[in-house]
Amino acid sequence: MPAAVSLSVVIITFNEEANIARCLEAARPVAAELLVVDSFSTDRTVEICRALGARVVQHAFAGYVEQKNYATAQARHEHVLQLDADEVLTPELQTSIRAALANWQGGGYTLARLTNYCGHWVRHGGWYPDRKLRLYDRRLGSWQGLLLHEHYELAAGQAAPQPLTGDALHYSYTSVEQHVQQLNRFTSIAAQERYLQGKQQVSAFHLVLKPLWKFGHGYVLRGGFLDGFAGLSIAAISAWGVFLKFAKLRYLGESQKPDQK
Repeated sequence: MPAAVSLSVVIITFNEEANIARCLEAARPVAAELLVVDSFSTDRTVEICRALGARVVQHAFAGYVEQKNYATAQARHEHVLQLDADEVLTPELQTSIRAALANWQGGGYTLARLTNYCGHWVRHGGWYPDRKLRLYDRRLGSWQGLLLHEHYELAAGQAAPQPLTGDALHYSYTSVEQHVQQLNRFTSIAAQERYLQGKQQVSAFHLVLKPLWKFGHGYVLRGGFLDGFAGLSIAAISAWGVFLKFAKLRYLGESQKPDQK
């Protein structure tokens, strides 16, 4: 039987005073260490973290991949559970994590996320179970990605990650306005990412058909309609996001062309 391992729970933050206490309190039962890497919050985030017994390291934000790799490296233990500040471990997931720590196998474990959207728990439309590799041995992988959609990736040759039972409750958007604001920011980053990858072609297919497919796939094929108005809102805003990403990419490409005058 492998020996039990100690766990560092690692969270990156910026102005998360509304969420961080709930996250830390739910993580404490499984953690040998609570570590928060904060990018110089201007609200009470750091004060709350320290009051709840977390070790706080402040580090300027240089991108999601860079920040999460830096945070992982600051942990006191080799085994890390990386959470976002708006995520909360359920008791069932806590039990599953403790079992994994008592008998660690392979390089890592995935957890399911159940998202709360404007007060509604979303179980359809492709939003659940939304499994992520978050519990890992940091010696066997790293955070990867360009500007957006960062993910933890085990090194070649490692066994596939195993699923944990139980959910991480993800408290995402409290309002449609908040969803739209974040979508605007993320689509700008996504457009820049595609441009840097050389994926610069934008046609009617990208601007019309892909948004329509995004709506139909999420709302109809993946059962988003079963989540009522929340499902409709998610599908419609997600489709709008696809259009925005490619519209911004087109203008980005045009702005980089030599002056034709």
